[in-house]
Amino acid sequence: MTESTGSTGSWRVGTAPAAQATVAVIGAGVMGAGIAQVAAQAGHPVRLMDLREGAAAAAIAQIGKALDGLVTKGRMEAAEREAVVGRLSPAGATADLKEAALVIEVIVEKLEPKQALLRELDALLPPDALIASNTSSISITALANGMTTPRRLVGMHFFNPVPLMKLVEVVWGAETDPSAAEAIEQLSRRWGKTPVHAKSTPGFIVNRIARPYYAETLALLQEQAGSPAQLDRALRSAGFRMGPCELMDLIGHDTNYLVTQSVFEANFGDKRYQPSLVQKALVDGGRLGRKSGKGFYEGVPGGTPSTPPVDGEPGPVTLAGQGALVERLGAWMTTRRVAFERDAASDWNGVAVEGLQLHFTRGRCAAQLAHERAQPGVAVIDWPLAPDRIEGLAIAFAPRVDAESRKQAEALLRRLGWEPLVLRDVPGLAVARTIAMLVNEGADAVWQGVCDEAGADTAMTLGVNYPAGPFEWLALLGATTVVDTLDGLFAAYRSERYRISPLLQHRTWDRPSAAGGSRGPQAS
Repeated sequence: MTESTGSTGSWRVGTAPAAQATVAVIGAGVMGAGIAQVAAQAGHPVRLMDLREGAAAAAIAQIGKALDGLVTKGRMEAAEREAVVGRLSPAGATADLKEAALVIEVIVEKLEPKQALLRELDALLPPDALIASNTSSISITALANGMTTPRRLVGMHFFNPVPLMKLVEVVWGAETDPSAAEAIEQLSRRWGKTPVHAKSTPGFIVNRIARPYYAETLALLQEQAGSPAQLDRALRSAGFRMGPCELMDLIGHDTNYLVTQSVFEANFGDKRYQPSLVQKALVDGGRLGRKSGKGFYEGVPGGTPSTPPVDGEPGPVTLAGQGALVERLGAWMTTRRVAFERDAASDWNGVAVEGLQLHFTRGRCAAQLAHERAQPGVAVIDWPLAPDRIEGLAIAFAPRVDAESRKQAEALLRRLGWEPLVLRDVPGLAVARTIAMLVNEGADAVWQGVCDEAGADTAMTLGVNYPAGPFEWLALLGATTVVDTLDGLFAAYRSERYRISPLLQHRTWDRPSAAGGSRGPQAS
């Protein structure tokens, strides 16, 4: 192990800057202030800089107010609060940062201004100082272009709100020295964060894998498959804290659209990341979400609608097929004291009531299944991933399902405690197509060396509070279920958007009997 020293305090290769070393943050917005607060709470003297007059001082004052709240709640001692605020000081110019052992830039998310700042810092700081960028999607390799010592530039992508969110993406560019990335990893852990390593590719881990969560709902809205409230309720029922529409309203449609556009362009127009006309119309119309008072919703969405009472008992029920979803539904019906017969040898997966087959969707419309099976009494239902948390379950009926059969199906869902969310008969409904695409995107990220499986799961559960990571869902569902669903979506849309990751394809060849993905019932 080698060591580099300089006038700013030394950092050993593979070792993070010492706790007493000065950290500088450039950009005093919400993210920059949050990073400054975390660094100061970890014991570092922090210089906070912003080109806007008074912005750094105002941010430090706001940090003080936030810490006052922690003191009031008994989560921080008053003396500690004073010590943290005492470590924070504004800086008027980059020249004031020359004593820093680490400088983190958090300025506007544009390549040219970031490059200019990083080159200026590179010339100012001695070679032993580290430089980090909080960019959420710009290539670290591109940012390092023009630096004299690009080896010391590392991506250090935090998530908002920084003091609360545990994840930090540690991003390597082509020129990044492994010891510099290791130092940032060690520092992140010392700051109470959970670092995951990512290769510098568009969107890194989180902003790449998360795209389908927004994109599939936007595609469903364009097809008029359901309302924003229905789709949000469906995804919340899969364990997500917020539905896609309400989350985009919270993020801001301008911000969300720009990130999608950036990832799309950086991937040379890959259809998987194509921006949505639905969201563009919102942006063009000034419906930016909560920041403008209106987006998909006017203001903040209301409370969760209650599930109507059961209006009659369903007729005879049969649980059909095999796999994780079938077993999960059977256990929940037992919990809800719904009597049922078992037909494990069935050639389809789902539940039948009074002769109407409710197939777990595998990316095929109810109309297609009715045609292929020469049976008009067919519907498709979404994946009940979290039965005890389900507010509403998406369902779609084939065209010739009569009113009485629809009533029986809806009565069964209500008996299970779930509001029937009747959608247009589209491939994959809401949860299934979203989860399948999230798994597929995570698989491609690992296949392409962006991260490993554990990193993908950690990034999505800690970075955006998903109920599970892509490989946790894959372990539950099995590769065959996911691949069949993607195959169904591809057959319906004929779009490269639904192409299957080679990693998933290999899993179906190598592990044909994975949980929930046996080569048994395939029709649903």
